[in-house]
Amino acid sequence: MSESRPPITALRIDYVELPATDLAAMQSFYGAAFGWTFQSWGEDYASFSNAGLEGGFRRVDAPPPRGGVLVILFADDLDAAERAVEAAGGEIVERHEFPGGRRFQFVDPSGNELAVWTKQ
Repeated sequence: MSESRPPITALRIDYVELPATDLAAMQSFYGAAFGWTFQSWGEDYASFSNAGLEGGFRRVDAPPPRGGVLVILFADDLDAAERAVEAAGGEIVERHEFPGGRRFQFVDPSGNELAVWTKQ
C-alpha cells in the first residue's frame, strides 16, 4: 500500500505562536531584545514581525512547562544578543558550545524557553 504525500513545500513551518501570560510584557521584552514589531488583535492576541518567521503571542493563564519545543534564533554576535536578552529582563538558563557553534538558552517574561546560537 502506497501513501501519497503533498509536496514538501506544503509542509514547511509557516508561523509560530508563543503562550503569553502578559502580552504587554512579551512585546516589551521581544521588542527591546530583538527589535520585533507587533500588531495587537484584541486583549488575547498579538502578532509579531521582523523575527525571521512570522508569529504571535496568545494569552494564557499559566506559564508553559519548560522542556517542550525549543525555538532557536540565530545571531551574528552571540555576546551582544545575550546582553540584549539580559537587559530586556530575560533569564539566561544555559550556555554551551557544540561542534561548529555555541548558544545560550533563556526564559522570557511568560516562562517560554528559547535559545540563540551562532557559528564559531
